[in-house]
Amino acid sequence: FGLTGKDHWTAGFQHFWLAAQRRGPARVPHGPYGDYCLELCAALNGRFGHLPRQVINYAYHLDASRYAVYLRGLSEGWGVQRIEGRIATVLQHAGGDIRALKLADGSEVEGDLFIDCTGFRSLLLGQALGVGFEDWSHWLPCDSAVAVQTASVGAPVPYTRSIAHPFGWQWRIPLQQRVGNGLVFSSAHLGDDEAKAFLLGHVQGEALTARRVLKFKPGQREVTWRRNVVAIGLASGFLEPLESTSIHLIQRGITRLMQCFPAGGIQQSDIDEYNRQVRDEIEHIRDFIVLHYHATNRRDAPLWRHCAEMAPPPSLAHRLQLFRDTARVFKAPHELFGENSWVQV
Repeated sequence: FGLTGKDHWTAGFQHFWLAAQRRGPARVPHGPYGDYCLELCAALNGRFGHLPRQVINYAYHLDASRYAVYLRGLSEGWGVQRIEGRIATVLQHAGGDIRALKLADGSEVEGDLFIDCTGFRSLLLGQALGVGFEDWSHWLPCDSAVAVQTASVGAPVPYTRSIAHPFGWQWRIPLQQRVGNGLVFSSAHLGDDEAKAFLLGHVQGEALTARRVLKFKPGQREVTWRRNVVAIGLASGFLEPLESTSIHLIQRGITRLMQCFPAGGIQQSDIDEYNRQVRDEIEHIRDFIVLHYHATNRRDAPLWRHCAEMAPPPSLAHRLQLFRDTARVFKAPHELFGENSWVQV
């Protein structure tokens, strides 16, 4: 997504473009909406530029495995002690706070504050402290993914491809040495073996890795901080990879924790504010991803018919009605996705 056209203080660019649509090209010459987006035009022409005072939006295609190794080395170089082991038991104080983690080798790791990064299992927040999970799969029906890396064929294009299919969508992310591919799908509409075969039939280049099927449940923990445990990453919840928001949410969780860090002791007011901010942010991102499905014009498959006909979250329904009535989009200062992104979807 990128900046589209030129706004005016009286209205957004979409208002002028829609007015031109109503009047017709004979009276007001104009092109498709995407013709006024520099990022889209550059991508379609295989171009990108590093310019002084650059206004073009961009993002990086990263090798996630190498990035994780880099961050681990960086952290250990700054004094972080890495203890490798499997959690066998979570030990709690009488009041409910976590006292220590007992590992499979019998050793204990004590602490005053614990960050739950145990993935979908959420061993600390979900299992030990009993924080419930809100299932959002009625809005986000894709619950499975299969991924494979392939050899590069030709020069990499400067963008990610997201390709819709009857039972989900496919990603294609070019890196310098290889291409990351995946199929996100609804298990109610496609089996695992069928998904593997379909993906291999829709990639370019030799497969370099085995096809792994990942299962997930879209949703969010009721709170992400309870007592002396803060969940970050998959332990707190997961949407789906359509907008690649996982790394952003991890970084925002870390930044937010530092801003609310309980240096003088854990305060309930800090916990409440942290949880409020997390909930606000994740629901805005959820609504934006749901919009990709709900705004579809496809009626050729059960998945897409469900998405078009389902009742969206009330917060998204409000945005949609506002846009239908006035073509206006309002964005809170802290929201991740800008007005241009909402309008383009």
